[in-house]
Amino acid sequence: MDDAGGDPVAHPLREFALREMHARPFAPLTTPHRVLHYAFMPEGEARVIDRRNLRALCESRGLPGPASGAKHHRVDLGDFVLLWEGHTEFTTYSFEIPAAAGVEPFAPPAEGWRDPMSLVPAPGPLLAKVDLCLVSAPADAPAPAAFAGRDVARSSVERGRATIASDFAPDDRGFVRIALLDHGLGAAKAGALARRALEIETYRVLCLLGLPAAQEMAPAIRGVELALPALIDGMRREGTMEDNRALLDRLIAHAAELERAASANAFRFGATRAYHKLIESRLAATGERPAEGAVGWGEFFARRLQPAVRTCNAVQRRADELSRRLARAAQLLRTRVEIDLETQNAGVLRAMNDLARLQLRLQRTVEGLSVAAISYYVASLAGHVFDGLHAAGYPVDPAVATALAVPVAVLAVGVVVWRIRSRHGE
Repeated sequence: MDDAGGDPVAHPLREFALREMHARPFAPLTTPHRVLHYAFMPEGEARVIDRRNLRALCESRGLPGPASGAKHHRVDLGDFVLLWEGHTEFTTYSFEIPAAAGVEPFAPPAEGWRDPMSLVPAPGPLLAKVDLCLVSAPADAPAPAAFAGRDVARSSVERGRATIASDFAPDDRGFVRIALLDHGLGAAKAGALARRALEIETYRVLCLLGLPAAQEMAPAIRGVELALPALIDGMRREGTMEDNRALLDRLIAHAAELERAASANAFRFGATRAYHKLIESRLAATGERPAEGAVGWGEFFARRLQPAVRTCNAVQRRADELSRRLARAAQLLRTRVEIDLETQNAGVLRAMNDLARLQLRLQRTVEGLSVAAISYYVASLAGHVFDGLHAAGYPVDPAVATALAVPVAVLAVGVVVWRIRSRHGE
């Protein structure tokens, strides 16, 4: 709550939301221009070191470095403009270099240039390396000569005001070349289109990272699928508890291995789907349609990229379904083992019950003998008493008195034993 008449208290995430909407703005790009774009996958401390290296490069030129927590930084280094962007999974460096008018795209070739990434250490493994040329050309201009003899995907974009073309194959220095032919875009639209083209190529590589994981995981899934019917058949046959436990151990081992592989690749498969949707959204934003007599970018990606995405989705679905089947089979087998264990426990309890009965009978026998023994002892004591009385001159016959005392002693001892037994809740 704010004080009466004072300024309202801002939500703690308001500044973040406002900054996020402007995190990666499109910068105008005049024609002609050339952009060398690099994408890396840093991990852990490498991200912090990368920011430190970029800040050191900027400060060495007397320029400000990236702000703390910034997701992008644009700086003019004289010969070119550097755009740095930090994403969740990757980091990009884009070097915008002015080009001479009337020059054929990709002339001179990138392999003759000094690599601008030599100015700063690579923050991690290289993912994408793109050479994009923005040149003016008429709407009916053919594909650049650099693509001669190659299969080129060409699309008309931005309502016919530009054409994008690429063979999506690396050149001698590993650059994937993209030609952006300007038929009257304007700097703002050219900058946005160039950024989308670079993003599409970067996302294409990231999207395909899930395919090797799917191809590696598929044989393991197939092995479990082939082993599962034999395990189910073993469950149908009657077996000992040891046999059932052995089957359960095998089921659990298969399930654990499958869960390990699924957990290790779940993020990668999810990222593959996300990057594929990003590619589709970027293509849709350009208004892409195939150029006259050419394969368009949308068709190219549908033919080359969608099978990989479908493979990842199919492998994940198979793993999920197989995991559920293993869980059901393990539950059934666990139930059988528990029933066998309960049956075994019931037998043990019956044996213990029989043993308790025998002990009770033995106890009663001992109690009967103890009554006789105690009665004999009491009668003996009474006989000594009667002998003493007879010796003292009392008219008592010790033998007759002892005989009469025996039934009384037996009855008294029996009553005492019965009362003790009753008190202990027999």
